[in-house]
Parts: sequence; C-alpha cells; structure tokens
Amino acid sequence: MNVLLYLGVGFAIIYISKYLVEKSNIPSVTGYVIVGVLLGGSILKVFKQPVVEEFAIISDIALGIIAFSIGVELKTETIKKLGKSIIAIAFLEAGLAFCFVSLGLYLIMPQKLSLVLLLGSVASATAPAATVYIINQYRAKGPLTSTILSVVGIDDAISLSIYVVVSSFVVSMLSGNKIDPVRLALIPIIKILISLAIGVGLGLLYTLIFKKIRHSDDLSIGLAATILISMGVSELLKVSELLTVMSLGFILVNTDKMLANRSNRVIETLSPVFLPLFFMFAGARLNILHLGQIGLIGLLYTALRFSGKIAGSVIGATITRAPKTVRKFTGLSLFPQVGVAIALSLAIQKTFGRGEFGQEGIIISDLIINLLLFTTVITETLGPFLTRFSLKKAGEINMRD
Repeated sequence: MNVLLYLGVGFAIIYISKYLVEKSNIPSVTGYVIVGVLLGGSILKVFKQPVVEEFAIISDIALGIIAFSIGVELKTETIKKLGKSIIAIAFLEAGLAFCFVSLGLYLIMPQKLSLVLLLGSVASATAPAATVYIINQYRAKGPLTSTILSVVGIDDAISLSIYVVVSSFVVSMLSGNKIDPVRLALIPIIKILISLAIGVGLGLLYTLIFKKIRHSDDLSIGLAATILISMGVSELLKVSELLTVMSLGFILVNTDKMLANRSNRVIETLSPVFLPLFFMFAGARLNILHLGQIGLIGLLYTALRFSGKIAGSVIGATITRAPKTVRKFTGLSLFPQVGVAIALSLAIQKTFGRGEFGQEGIIISDLIINLLLFTTVITETLGPFLTRFSLKKAGEINMRD
C-alpha cells in the first residue's frame, strides 16, 4: 500500500471538498463525512477498510487535539458560573440516553439483554469532535457554547464509567461468573482517577518546563510530546485518553492562562490538517449496505438516544435554573456520535468478538459495530446542522464569519 500517495490524495480531496462545502453553505464537518462515505468501501472504493485502518493514527491525533481544545475551555470561572448546570446536564443526558436505549430496545428484544445493555452504554457517549469543530469554525462564544464544551468533555468520563460497569456485567453474564457489585463500582472510579492523575501530572510538568519558553517552535514540540505521551500512557494503562488530555488542558488554562493561549494557538494551526482527515476517514468507515441488516433497530436506537439526550439536558438545565438558551438548545447540540462511540464499539469488538464468549459474543460485537457505523451517517450529517442552528438561535455565532 502506497501510504504517501493515499495521504496526498486525501489532502487534495479535503482541499477540493472545503471549497465545495463553503459554496454550498453546509457545515464543514457534514461535508467531510459525506465525502468520506462516497469515497469509502461501500460506494467508490477509493478508501477501502484496509486504507482507513492504515491511517488510524490520524484519528488518534485528531482526538487528542479535540480533547485539548475542550480542556483549555474549562476555565474555573466558567465552571463556577455554570457549574451545577454542567454537572446536572452531563449526568442526566448520558444517563437518560443509556436508560432510553436500553429499556426501549429491551421491550422489542427481551431475549437479548447483553446486547441492549451494551448498546445503551454506547448511546450514552457524545462525540466532541463535530461539536468542537463547528464552535471553532464559527468562533462561537457565550453561555451555551461554554455549557456544550463542558458537557461533551465530562460526558466522556460518564460514558466510559457506564461502559466499564456494563461490559463487566455482560462479561460475567456470558461467562457464567458471579457478579461482584463492589468490583463493578470500583473499576470505573479507578480508571477515571488514573486518567485525571496522568493529565494533571503532565499538565503541571508542561507548565513548569515551558512557561518561560518564548520560541513557538520549541513550544510546538513540547506540546506535541506532552499530548502524545499522555495518550500513549493512557492507552498502555487502558484508561480514557480523551479524559487524560482534557484534564491536561484544564490544568494548563487554570495555572497559566498565557501559556494556555499560546499552546492553543499551536493546536489551532494543527486542526485544519488533522480534523478534516479525521471526519473524512470516519465517513469512509461507514458501509451504507448495512442499512438492510440494521434497519429499524438502527433508526429506533438513534431516536431513543437523541430523546434521552434532549430530555436529560432539559431536565438538568431546568432544575439548576440555567439560562434559557442553555435549557432550549443544549440537547440539540449533543447529537454527534462519531469518535467516542466508535472507540467504544471497537472496544466491544476486542472484548466480545474474538470467540472467548462463544458465538453469542461474536454476534453481539458484529451487530453493535455495524449499527454504530450506520447510525453515525445520520448523527454526523444532521449533528453539525443542529449545533449550528442552536448556536445561531442563541445569538452566539456570526454566520458571516
């Protein structure tokens, strides 16, 4: 495989797509995902599955960029101002998405408890990539923007916790082992604490080393090293890479705002290179031929998940007396799913799809990853439109930018 040729073709396609997307006035993310679907293995076959897998590192780097972008937006003054609302919305939108999907699908598939619980855990996740890209594209600012960024950041930790508990429960069910509730509760807490410890430690170290560095090249190298090391250590320890990098950015912005701003400018120069490729390759993963296989279950899953996100956001914002724009529009901005949910579905495939739990485990993993790939077409096409609509209605973006 000629990796350099494929990479060059990818950048050329991104350049052309950017021009066409701007002319059509649709969100950039949507355009890149649609282009990816068209060029993927199910239609034009330019980027078949082996090619997409070869560029998996692009997705990892893009997710690191996104997580850092979220972290440096989590200023303590913002959290203090919207703190109760952010926490309530994040827990309720993730929790109700899990409950809606699990209960809704269980009613039509009561014999497949393991499957519906795993789908529910994946449904709790909200991918920050598309939302952050839209916010950056339109330079959005305001309480709704701050709430969305904070919620999609915290959401990763919550969805990871739900998944760890559910997957441990399903492993015990399929293997016939006794379920240990103490272990189920402790594992996600430990993993979250490890992620936070890595991010905080590396964030403080980065601040200590680079706070007096003025040369932008040195800062770029140092930041790249810090983010990649944090992600590599997290992968090694099997904890959340997104949560680790997010906490790194959080520590940085709340200990040295000047260094955080300079570091964020470095990230902003990298985003136009990696993020469009990330979205295009995400689209290329999708196989529209799975529509017949997934059918009604995929559509029902999407509807239940979105309903849970909206309901949780409205309830959380209402009980904490958040601003009106936050109550009305936060839920609409939590539709995208590519990234975290795909990562969780791949984790399910690693755990259950290798034959350790027999044919049932293989069937579960295959169905989940196909369903996620199909529903991602919907979430990543409509999601950016909904986010832009919400921010526009809230008066936090200028459509002329």
